[in-house]
Amino acid sequence: MIFQIPEVHIFPSPELAEPNGLLGIGGDLHPDRVLLALREGIFPWYSNGQPILWFSPDPRYVLMPDRLHISKSLAKSIRKNPYEIKIDTDFVQVIEQCATVSRTGQKGTWITDEMIRAYCSLFEQGHAHSFEAWDSDRLVGGLYCVSVGGYIDGESMFALEPDASKIAFVWMVRQVQLWGYELIDCQVHTQHLERFGAEHISRQAYIQLIRRLGQSEIKQAGPWAFDEDFWPL
Repeated sequence: MIFQIPEVHIFPSPELAEPNGLLGIGGDLHPDRVLLALREGIFPWYSNGQPILWFSPDPRYVLMPDRLHISKSLAKSIRKNPYEIKIDTDFVQVIEQCATVSRTGQKGTWITDEMIRAYCSLFEQGHAHSFEAWDSDRLVGGLYCVSVGGYIDGESMFALEPDASKIAFVWMVRQVQLWGYELIDCQVHTQHLERFGAEHISRQAYIQLIRRLGQSEIKQAGPWAFDEDFWPL
């Protein structure tokens, strides 16, 4: 059954989603609603011209930070230190690049203007964060995510130069692991994330995890910065 999402900020149980993960349609992307959805294992995913669609797929695709796999070639690239990696210095540009940079095998984008406004509001509130790869004064890659209690909701990444997004991703995973985050939600499978060690788990197992992890706030809302002298390898 596909539910009509009401104006009030409530959702049906994610276990009621369709086989393809679709749970509901409608509502809005108010930051409070998006945070509530993420805490319940639900996320918005739709394209321009569509109403807002809410998903909770089964199985779920996740990365446990302590299981991160770094290939030998990527480790070699990281050691060369080709980019300066920063956090939260240009969230708007990161999400806009994620929305516009073309990807092999992908037509269009699910990061609509409405989605950009919503996640920029989450950034302004200190819940969303960007991990950025800079070449001098040029942003060449990065990703954005949302901190939800004791886990990370990964959203999207982009790269304009070789390995830029991959290196930013490794820095992100290693740093949040040190802070105590136990789970990174990748939402759905991609070969890119599979190479990093992401894996499928059942929706039931995922919801049990986030209910436990959502009880604690590891980092307070606000801009993030890397630990002093942090290095991911």
